Amino acid sequence: MDSIIVRGNGPLNGQIAIAGAKNACLALMPATLLSEEPLTLTNAPRLSDIKTMTELLSSLGAEVSSLQDGKVQAMSSHNLDNHVADYDIVRKMRASNLVLGPMLARLGHAVVSLPGGCAIGARPMDLHIHGLEALGAEIELKDGYLHAKAPRGLKGAEITLGFASVGATENILMAATLAKGTTIINNAAREPEIVDLAKCLSAMGAQIEGAGSERIEVQGVDRLHGATHPVVTDRIELGTYMLAPAICGGEVECLGGRIELVGAFCEKLDEAGISVEETDKGLKVARRNGRVKAVDVVTEPFPGFPTDLQAQMMALMCTAEGTSVLEERIFENRFMHAPELTRMGANIEVHGGTATVHGVERLKGAPVMATDLRASVSLILAAMAAEGETIVNRVYHLDRGYERVEEKLGNLGAHIERVKGG
Repeated sequence: MDSIIVRGNGPLNGQIAIAGAKNACLALMPATLLSEEPLTLTNAPRLSDIKTMTELLSSLGAEVSSLQDGKVQAMSSHNLDNHVADYDIVRKMRASNLVLGPMLARLGHAVVSLPGGCAIGARPMDLHIHGLEALGAEIELKDGYLHAKAPRGLKGAEITLGFASVGATENILMAATLAKGTTIINNAAREPEIVDLAKCLSAMGAQIEGAGSERIEVQGVDRLHGATHPVVTDRIELGTYMLAPAICGGEVECLGGRIELVGAFCEKLDEAGISVEETDKGLKVARRNGRVKAVDVVTEPFPGFPTDLQAQMMALMCTAEGTSVLEERIFENRFMHAPELTRMGANIEVHGGTATVHGVERLKGAPVMATDLRASVSLILAAMAAEGETIVNRVYHLDRGYERVEEKLGNLGAHIERVKGG
């Protein structure tokens, strides 16, 4: 397995291009299953998860071409010849379950393995299942696979989600585009990725209102056509790289960044003493005078503070002045980075879903192990401001969500290199 070696070496300066959103692209790609006509995505991120989704769609009979060094994904589902999403592919990535709604809507049947993905919580499929059943699907779990069919087609319904689940909202939204009549999704997820999916589906001919609010209304249509759609900026990569100068000092401009994507996060940076300035090209970030101040964080669904930036924020709080409390309300088991940061000299206490971080003057390099995607990058951020050398092991998680991280941070002046595993 690959490792990343980081040597702390002071401030970072320059510009960094923010990629298209992984979580948006992984929902947009299955939308190709809804139409016989081509769907082309521009500004696509170049990540291992995108390759996994390509593998899954190809196994169903879709044609997927990666163009312009991976920044364009051209897809066509005119000849779907398989309705089984196999465990060997689905287990690699949780977002694989997003083929369920589109296949059910267009083909009338689908068999999808229960997903895998990562170790940060159960994230069950019940909301997806209940929503699709409300639209008229019949779903049965057999031998680890969801066997779904809609013998009389899907019909619009009013659905209220018990939790504002992004994945369930996406699956139901895609299925509803081809259902007969009106579908209303109450307590829908409000994330920018939902808005982006709705924009793409609308470009394909869907009739959707309310995306980005708690109530989405969909008027079903008979068919969807092809479209070309740009993937929205990745707000998690944006927030991650905004934290680089916050932790290390210096000034970095994040190209393509927009305040509305990371509003709650920016409020916490301001509290901590970090300046965020809008520019013509993106967001410019710099630490104000003096040491970063400790701030408390509670993760919440959008527009609240993102759970996917909690680990990175903890890395900043490790050397902040004072004590901060980070409360994780989205996923259990999401403090696995805390013991690794402690190995670098951080003072962190974890009790259930709350972590208390007592800021220290400085961290020190140490061998550490990445436990999940966001933990991986939090350790790299911490290491860039630590004394000496840090070796981050098991970084295969990193490539699921960050493209060319060594190159991007290296261009800002970080001393970072990847060592290939045996």
